[in-house]
Parts: sequence; C-alpha cells; structure tokens
Amino acid sequence: MKIPSSTASLVTASLIFAGIAVTVVGIGKTKWHAKTNELRARLDAARRPMTSETVDFNTLTTLPPPVQRFFRTVLKDGQPIVAGAYVKHKGTFNMSESGEKWYPFTSDQRVVTQRPGFDWDGRIKIMPGLSVHVHDAYVAGDGILHASLLGLFTVADMLDKSDVAAGELMRFFAEAAWYPTALLPSQGVRWDAVDEKSAKATLEDGDAKLTMLWTFTEAGSIDTVRAEARGRAVGGKVIPTPWQGRFWNYTQRLGMSIPLDGEVMWLLPDGPKSYWRGHIDEIVYELAQ
Repeated sequence: MKIPSSTASLVTASLIFAGIAVTVVGIGKTKWHAKTNELRARLDAARRPMTSETVDFNTLTTLPPPVQRFFRTVLKDGQPIVAGAYVKHKGTFNMSESGEKWYPFTSDQRVVTQRPGFDWDGRIKIMPGLSVHVHDAYVAGDGILHASLLGLFTVADMLDKSDVAAGELMRFFAEAAWYPTALLPSQGVRWDAVDEKSAKATLEDGDAKLTMLWTFTEAGSIDTVRAEARGRAVGGKVIPTPWQGRFWNYTQRLGMSIPLDGEVMWLLPDGPKSYWRGHIDEIVYELAQ
C-alpha cells in the first residue's frame, strides 16, 4: 500500500517537531539543574558554625508563655538542633494577580538554618508537557525569584533588591514551622509577648531585620505567621502588602511535631487571597553534630 506523499510529509514533519521538542526540554532541564546546583553550592558556602547543638529547655523560662508552650509541645529537651533540611512538596499555585488560575506543582527545597537560607526549586505545570520552572531563594543575604518556561525562557527575574531579599527571609522565617529548632533563642530569634495566644518574633541576618506575628493553637502548635508588609508583585511593581502563612496537619518527624500542610495568602482590603497551597511529601533533616 502506497502512503500518499502529503501524509508521509506530515508524519515526517511531526517526527521532526517531536524530536526538536524533546531536545529543547532536555536542554532546559540541564540548564536549570546546573543553576540549582550553583545556588545550593552558594548556600553551603555561606554556612556558619551552629551556636548550639541541642535543645535546652532551661533557656525557655523567660520567653512569653505561648512560646514556651509551643517549644515544649513540638520539641523534646536535649534533642539535636536542625542544621539543614531537604523537603519535597506537591500542591497548587495561583498564577493570577487578581483572579483564580490554579495549577499543580511539584518542588524540592534545600534549607540551611545557619546562615539562614533556602532554595525552592518548583515546577508548575500549566499544560501537558509545558511547565514553568521557579527558583525562589534566599542565599547569602540575596533574594532570588526567577521563573522560566521550560527552564529556558525567562518570564520573571527579581534578584538582589532589598525588598526581594526581605520577602525571601520572611519566607524562610515562616517556614521554620518545618524545622522548629530554628526558632529557638539560641539560634538568634528574639521573642516578645503579645497575648496568651500570640507573640512577635524578630530575626536578623546581615543588614536585614524583620519581625513577624505568630499565633498558636490551644494545643501549642503554630497556627499562623503574619508579616505586615511583604513585597507583592503587581503590574511589574513591588507593593508592600500584609502576608500570612497558615499551617495544619501536624505529625512527628525525628521527635519534632511539624505541619505537613500549609497555605500562603495576601491579606487584601477585600479579603484574603491565597496563592500557594502545599503538602510535604518528604522531609529529611541534617542535624547538628
């Protein structure tokens, strides 16, 4: 049976296109992987010696009551301090500034607690075979937000601006719910009383200094973390906006009680606007020695 020349040409063109697509995807993955390795090498190069290696409940007696209750709930006296972590997530991300355009994502994240830093390597699937790769990071005092289609074509790039760095340090601080020893006074965090269910915590890194409001459940775990002004990208500009993270579904990992689920939102005049909802699939800790 003879195949019509037009059909043969179409098949040939389809095979060529498929081959080009596979090549482009492969190049993108290789390029993105190299950038991930570079960022994480910088994270490790900026590390500082741990100021303490174990949890000491004797150092908690001057803290506000809800903070004392939190540490005694989620930690054990004498357990090792977390020096770093590897985290894998899955969830959904809202890519619309004003509406609701939720897309699935998977990600892996490297965290170092001293000097504070992380790299979130996310892949947001916007359609079959097409993903936006995202580095959201705080490395050696620099804030990094880089999004790239297929890992090749940049669609957003924010680097080293003071508001970006402050926003990324806020993210590190809020996500300490996953590595709660990083919130201890021995790790450089100062706690100030607010009321019986909340307290303010202050963290400094280099020239950056930030204070956030933490609220706790009756059981003693973290419920929400709030910043009064985090940089929000709107129409190409960065607008300081109230921001909040919420955590739930606590479980035990290496003697610590941590949340497996979280949600992040902007607190806008017309109500909260969520943009990240995620679940921890896996978390592996590096402990101080």
